[in-house]
Amino acid sequence: MKRLRDTPPPRSPRRPERSGGGPGVRTPVVLAVPALLAVAFLLLPLAGILGRTAWSDVGGHLTRSGVTEALRLSLVVSFWALGLSLLLGVPLAWVLARTDFPGKTLVRSLVLLPMVLPPTVGGVALLLAFGRRGLLGPWLEDTFGVTLPFHTSGAVLAATFVAMPFLVISLEGALGGLRPGYEETAASLGASPLRVFLTVTLPMVAPGLVAGAALTWARALGEFGATITFAGNLPGTTQTLPLQVYLLLQEEPDAATSLSLLLLVIALAVLIALRGRWTGGAPPAAARRAPVAVDG
Repeated sequence: MKRLRDTPPPRSPRRPERSGGGPGVRTPVVLAVPALLAVAFLLLPLAGILGRTAWSDVGGHLTRSGVTEALRLSLVVSFWALGLSLLLGVPLAWVLARTDFPGKTLVRSLVLLPMVLPPTVGGVALLLAFGRRGLLGPWLEDTFGVTLPFHTSGAVLAATFVAMPFLVISLEGALGGLRPGYEETAASLGASPLRVFLTVTLPMVAPGLVAGAALTWARALGEFGATITFAGNLPGTTQTLPLQVYLLLQEEPDAATSLSLLLLVIALAVLIALRGRWTGGAPPAAARRAPVAVDG
């Protein structure tokens, strides 16, 4: 009589290990000390703003006519820059994520260039391209009567130049992590490419789009170097909040600190709103499971 071998019990599916350490993992001192120093290095300037703010005068500083005008202009410029970035950056992100063409690496490098370029250099480049003696400046002035430097439209152009890459990079990552199955299904049902993009693709990459748009707006709101170089610092025309802070810092440091506090609060609000959406590449589970409904 043959002896039956004991069969081992079935193994439960192994859970993927997390990249982060568990509660029992001890951080080496050689890493903990520099990490704490890095955190302190980042926090001390913020603590300086909070500690030196004249809290009793903040309301008065923020309600001055010059400050309110600069705030209004900052909002106008930043939202116009966001609109231009969406208009130009969304198609560019789709092209970079979904198509292959000669020079694609060069185009992506050009997209990243404003992120690493000194802002004042960006302003000089804009001046040489769109100024009255620039490459396109004379043609724009003669054909359309448009003069960009030292005008609000110039401030919008400068903010768009430095901020649009944040939208393109964020949305390109989201599109790159999107499975094309639903788009292919919609196309097979007769939807046009534009309809597929608007009704299927964009809703599925909404987290990445929202994150990129928020970062773009925040970057445009805080733009200084390219704006002052290309558009100047004209009150009511190109003097945004960062430029107002620069002027007040030389004459009224307390007022400059109050305006810096306002910009700091706005930046923190954007970061809190983007919590968990930095990568934004993979669509949410609900979007991956949702059926695609396409009419004709």
